[in-house]
Amino acid sequence: MKFPAKVLSLALPMLAQAQITSFQHVVVIVQENRTPDNLFYALCATPRGVNERCSTTPNASQYNIQTSNWLDKNSSKGVTQPGPVALANKYDLSHAHKAFVSMCDANASGICKMDGANDITCTGTCTDAKPQFKFVDNSKNLVTPYITMATQYGWANYMFQTNQGPSFPAHQFLFGGTSAPSAADDAAGIFASENMSTTAEGSVAGVAGCTAPSTTTVEVINPTGGENQKIYPCFEHQTMADILSTFTWRYYAPSAGSIWTAPNAIQHICESTGPGGRCAGQDWTNNVDLTPASVLKDIADCNLRSVSWVIPSGANSDHANVNDGGGPSWVTAVVNAIGNSSSCDSHTGYWKNTAIFVVWDDWGGWYDHEPPTVLALPGGDYQYGFRVPLVVVSAYTPEGYIDNQRHDFGSILRFVQHNFGITEGSLNFADARATSDLTPFFQLAQAPRKYRTINAPKSGSFFLHDKRKATDPDDQ
Repeated sequence: MKFPAKVLSLALPMLAQAQITSFQHVVVIVQENRTPDNLFYALCATPRGVNERCSTTPNASQYNIQTSNWLDKNSSKGVTQPGPVALANKYDLSHAHKAFVSMCDANASGICKMDGANDITCTGTCTDAKPQFKFVDNSKNLVTPYITMATQYGWANYMFQTNQGPSFPAHQFLFGGTSAPSAADDAAGIFASENMSTTAEGSVAGVAGCTAPSTTTVEVINPTGGENQKIYPCFEHQTMADILSTFTWRYYAPSAGSIWTAPNAIQHICESTGPGGRCAGQDWTNNVDLTPASVLKDIADCNLRSVSWVIPSGANSDHANVNDGGGPSWVTAVVNAIGNSSSCDSHTGYWKNTAIFVVWDDWGGWYDHEPPTVLALPGGDYQYGFRVPLVVVSAYTPEGYIDNQRHDFGSILRFVQHNFGITEGSLNFADARATSDLTPFFQLAQAPRKYRTINAPKSGSFFLHDKRKATDPDDQ
């Protein structure tokens, strides 16, 4: 299936079941810090045994989840058997670049052996044996909404984060295709590689971007893999928001200065009043919403933008040691709001013209068995990172669709470009190196599927009326 080069009219009133040639809206819901083996274990390991639709060498109709014998070079048997952990567990694992290096445990050819997770450090209540080798316990059906989305719509067996580090660079790649300070740095393979920190792991919440205090720095990795320089975290290069041009966008996030609010690190969007100040730019004021639940209001008010990035609060983030188990319900609330929309866009509703991508920003230090592709330099020293889940939801995604292409965050950017008639790879950053654009998830020539409401413990009304102060997706 191929979309047209230009965006054509979505309204074809002469057809009884009007097909579309492209989507009017793309929604990117970004959750936190999980791998497929960790969060989607329940896709394959059921109370009755291992699902026959699962394999570590999958065919076109099988999920790639490993349920036993996780590689562990520190074990006498060379493997560890995974155990359950609550989604709202009470410890966190390092997901800094050095944690990637540990878990990868590359051989002489640079290929990850994927057996070094045991060397990843743990903070918090780390009383579990081998805390890195855990899968999310679904005995109370807490993550069932995610499983439902994956099985009712589309699942990517090979989605990798573009970077080999934590949330700050990951969100920069998801928004602008790079974490490089400039276009010249990106071309040279120089990237911001960590969170803002005085240590190798943590960030200081609320100090990211062009409004951070003047003493704030972020580590930068060079083409030789060295993190031997720190810079102020305010960058200048194009982002997806810039090349959308005549299309609209909105970025929903819980606070202005956090490492998850990607536009705050782009000077021409933020237009900072100075270090320690605030973003005052028109793009920022018009397009950044600091109340995540506003996305539910915008959907109800028929005010959904062409492209939306939806960042959760900490309670709903899936981030270890921070979330309260609300993540699956939060994502479901957004999907249900779109799916049940009927009055917007000339009474066609959003369901028939919206593509939804649910993606996790990094692996969070959890085990995963799939090694990432090794890319050529420059950039290959920091790309790709480990696998993260990707679920694709739309009225044109076949039920139970499983995709076996290799994707990364640049694939999402390429889809947005393709959908809106923009040349793929035009950011000249990660999307230029991506090899896919996610279009196989959609069969636009088919009649739209009827939406079936997904059940979840908390409804959209809960999030709209939640009086708790929205915290960042992590307390780093």
